[in-house]
Amino acid sequence: MSNEVIHIGEAIKNELLKQERTITWLARKLYCDRSNIYDIFKRHSIDSLLLLRISIILNYNFFSLYDKEFLKGEQP
Repeated sequence: MSNEVIHIGEAIKNELLKQERTITWLARKLYCDRSNIYDIFKRHSIDSLLLLRISIILNYNFFSLYDKEFLKGEQP
């Protein structure tokens, strides 16, 4: 991503599409309305507990995206 801020909403949306899951499916799993999922897709940042729940539901560690950015920042 080279100096770009992670757009976590886009990452979640992309993973959902990659897994061929629907917005309705994710909303059901999160016990929320579909409109909340669209709102999540727009977010540049997200509450860590919500991100953990989404990571578990989609079986994808979204926190690893931040690890990669952090490690890039550690390079001389």
